[in-house]
Amino acid sequence: MKENSWFPDRGKLQKEFDATYHNRVLIVEDLKGRLEEVFHTMRPKPTVKGRAKSFQSFYKKYIRLLQQQQDKTKAPVINDLIGLRIVCTFIEDLSSVETAIQNAFQITEVERKGSNYSFKEFGYESTHILIKIPEDILKKRGKAGCDSAEIQIRTILQDAWAEVEHELVYKAEFTPFDEPMKRKLAAVNASLSLADIVFQEIRDYQRQLNRELGKRRESFFKKIEAATDALFFQEELASEENKPKPLFKLEPSKGGESIDDLLLDALYAHNNENFDKAIELYTRILQANPNPYVKSIIYKHRGMAHFAQSHYEEAIEDFSQSLTLDPSSYKAAYYRAVVKSVLQQYSEAIDDFTLSLQLNPYQFFALSRRGQAYYHLGDIPKALADCENALLIEPDNEAALRFRELLLKKLNQ
Repeated sequence: MKENSWFPDRGKLQKEFDATYHNRVLIVEDLKGRLEEVFHTMRPKPTVKGRAKSFQSFYKKYIRLLQQQQDKTKAPVINDLIGLRIVCTFIEDLSSVETAIQNAFQITEVERKGSNYSFKEFGYESTHILIKIPEDILKKRGKAGCDSAEIQIRTILQDAWAEVEHELVYKAEFTPFDEPMKRKLAAVNASLSLADIVFQEIRDYQRQLNRELGKRRESFFKKIEAATDALFFQEELASEENKPKPLFKLEPSKGGESIDDLLLDALYAHNNENFDKAIELYTRILQANPNPYVKSIIYKHRGMAHFAQSHYEEAIEDFSQSLTLDPSSYKAAYYRAVVKSVLQQYSEAIDDFTLSLQLNPYQFFALSRRGQAYYHLGDIPKALADCENALLIEPDNEAALRFRELLLKKLNQ
């Protein structure tokens, strides 16, 4: 046998390859569109990339695989003539994307590249999923020279590493890596992997903070409801108060002294109605002199804690400080208006509700509460106008519907 006699006829291979290449290009676009539909509700939305393998890349891989197999008479199996790549922002998104693909396509193989590396080795991590090309797409586009497509799922950093590694290692004619070079590559890969983990931890931490903020805000609005609706709907509020409160349990920080740790502990204390502790922690954050935007947020939270303790003057002062630091804070204006309503300072409350609505006109509660303030001042037409506008935002709100009914009765008396 002559040396290299097993080499295939390149011209024949290219002719066969080119016969279906255009169809594969169209199929790539079809699959990209279908995947984007699958991911359209995901936030952050993954990026979908795709390509039909070029002949040069195909031939190089064909020869490499042929060299590795015993039977040189058989054509090697190449499954990535059609390739798609899903790039995710965070590690946790990888499993969501994989599940979505499994639900949308027929899966023939799943390979997790890099999962078997030891801590001393370098290499990119990626999940490779082989799917059957849907029949409707094959019927639409015709013969593709293959019946499967490969989908790779990676994070942004895994994708960056894969691109660099492909140039340095996979595509290189020679790879004379000595041990120092291997260690450098391993260090870079480890750094990227660590960055992915840190980004995920930061996201988890932010999510925890947001959940605590949401719970605290819910508690604050309950206080507002109790303070401002009591004159109108006493029986209904009594039944609402008897409803069981939803359980939500989160752990405080581990005793850190950073502003984030102090804020998490303050929110945890606030949510557990330990208002003295929450105010103490909010005050410590302010004493650390964070930037004005953060200060504005902390003053707003501390004002809520003061309000929960019925320390109304302190609450007004904190909401005013928040507005001074961030004049665009429509919530601080709204909260201050609520406190003034509780103090029966209705004219001043109306001014603050109006300021809040100037900053953000689409606020159901600001319109509804301003309408109540007008009602207390005896201005029924303005109260009804605000109530009607509030109902344009939330047409089925029962409290607003009952308020409108009350106002209409007053007008007809």
